[in-house]
Amino acid sequence: MRHLRSPFRKPIQEHNREAFEQVQKLVADWQGPIILDSCCGVGESTAYIAEQNPEALVIGVDKSAHRLGRHAQYENAAAGQRYILVRADLHDFWRLAVEAHWQLHEHYILYPNPWPKAAHLGRRWHGSPVWPYVLGLGGRLVMRSNWVTYLTEVASSLALVNCSASICPLLARHEPITPFERKYQRSGQQLWELQAQLPEDGRYFSAIEAE
Repeated sequence: MRHLRSPFRKPIQEHNREAFEQVQKLVADWQGPIILDSCCGVGESTAYIAEQNPEALVIGVDKSAHRLGRHAQYENAAAGQRYILVRADLHDFWRLAVEAHWQLHEHYILYPNPWPKAAHLGRRWHGSPVWPYVLGLGGRLVMRSNWVTYLTEVASSLALVNCSASICPLLARHEPITPFERKYQRSGQQLWELQAQLPEDGRYFSAIEAE
């Protein structure tokens, strides 16, 4: 709630702004749905999401040039006429997207972030000062993890802004769409998915005003 009441004032790094501006040129000319695949890693999930949503512009974002550089190994040749991969830090990218008035159709955050120690709550997405900007982007939020406590915490944070979330187990025969998902599945871990429809146009601020 403290983060929701005050803006995140960390200066935006210039290379992140430049990366965002290149994407913004495409978004400004795009008339269809926009899907964001945050922490996309090697971009396997980005290509898959694009294949499943041919009417959308799908944007994968990751801060690692090494991971993005491995994308060719995971690209599906039959997919992806409308997906792009961007190297940027999401702490800056999400804020710039809100500033540019993006409204997402869907937003994927697939593995692994958690920082499982109690002292690291502020490093998990829902405990960090950038979380309000995730809410501000709207759309259907889809998060996956092998740690259900993490997703339960996310659901609790969404409840603070009157947004309900569902958490369901992924079946063992589920087709993995990221290297982490494949690794966890092969090791026999139970995987979980959270879905929530986020409010549009920053309407979650009404929950703060009511406090």
